[in-house]
Amino acid sequence: MDPLTVGIIGLVSTLVLLALRVPIAASLGVVSSVGIFIIFAWRPGAEFAAQWAWQPTFSLMANNPYAFITSSTLSTIPLFIFMGHLAFESGFTTDIYRAARLWLAKLPGGVAMASVMGCGGFAAITGSSVACAAAMGRIAIPEMLRFGYSKSLASGSVAIGGTLGSLIPPSVLFILYGIFAEQSIAKLFIAAVIPGLLSLLAYLLVIYIWVRLRPQDAPVPDEEITRSARMKALGDCWAIVVIFIVVVGGIYIGLFTPTEAAGIGAAATLVLGAVLGRLDLARIYAALKESVFQSSMIFVIAIGGKLFVNFIALTGMAADITNWIETSGVSVIAVIALIVLLYIFLGMFLDSIGIILLTLPLTIPIVESFGFSLIWFGVVVIKLLEIGLVTPPIGLNVFVIKSIVGERISLEAIFGGVAWFFLAEVFVLAAILFIPALSLFLTTFV
Repeated sequence: MDPLTVGIIGLVSTLVLLALRVPIAASLGVVSSVGIFIIFAWRPGAEFAAQWAWQPTFSLMANNPYAFITSSTLSTIPLFIFMGHLAFESGFTTDIYRAARLWLAKLPGGVAMASVMGCGGFAAITGSSVACAAAMGRIAIPEMLRFGYSKSLASGSVAIGGTLGSLIPPSVLFILYGIFAEQSIAKLFIAAVIPGLLSLLAYLLVIYIWVRLRPQDAPVPDEEITRSARMKALGDCWAIVVIFIVVVGGIYIGLFTPTEAAGIGAAATLVLGAVLGRLDLARIYAALKESVFQSSMIFVIAIGGKLFVNFIALTGMAADITNWIETSGVSVIAVIALIVLLYIFLGMFLDSIGIILLTLPLTIPIVESFGFSLIWFGVVVIKLLEIGLVTPPIGLNVFVIKSIVGERISLEAIFGGVAWFFLAEVFVLAAILFIPALSLFLTTFV
């Protein structure tokens, strides 16, 4: 059988399995393994011969995932996840929200703005959008409801702010992208700084406009906030600022690699939390337990993704698509638009890690054929995945918020709140697409 035919059948089978809610790791792993076996056993112009396929298939299934999992670069993921959970257990992330709330409370929509700022600070430590939305949802939404904020604004601002965990470095998705695209993780982190800040500012602007149009949705809190309280809250943020400067600053100036930065960041968070009396053995155990669970899940999916990459490479599908695009005369803008639509469509139904592992074997060769920077493309992909986290019908961050608020806020109200921010998302995405310097400028200094 023609390898290209096997590849098309395999890709369709994977999408069907995912639509049936089969776990992403199982979908990628099973389809890839069967597809690789068929390619080796049923060579073009020859009869099906299983004896030809057993040895190379098992060799590829054993060696490639093992080499991938044992790579030092992948160890960055559990270390950054552990650092994020330690920061949460230490209350460092809560400090950022409290300071932002005290400083912004008197502005129109100030508590919602503080929630987004808190999400930005949390994102700078955790690298996970879901963790960011979950943590800030428990902290910020009850606070906004207590001050009389509308349910849509309270939940929507946290759901959209949580997506910053994917874009603001360090980010687990950027690490996975860098590994599979064979790009510098340090450059990807730095490339995301300006787009991340631009997204945060866009969200703040949307909240300001929302409250100007509907002031009843965000009453100004009737509480006395002294200057000393503001300064104390700001001073309490010093620990998380130090951690961020050490991690991202160390990478930026070339003092250490992202892997070393993850280890140093986790160690620094642990030491600071213990010295300040915010971490005990129970909290450390809780952080370690959650980190092991999340890391294991990511690693299992990554193994399936690695097999899928090998399967697509054997089919030659990516090369055939690239050749077809080059010979058909399709414009660059049309190709990029199709890629954008592909990611937005998949983002409506699949989780971010699954989308990355499913699409990169096909999209990266296409982008490379046009001579685009894969660092720039990485920022575009992560921004699209960020949009997918709040896009109906299955916006993961929205359902995370729903699981936290329970019956207090309806799913429709949360999606209604998020809808206000879609125009900002389109604006930021367009800026990243048409002004590559937003992503690439800082990378020239790394």
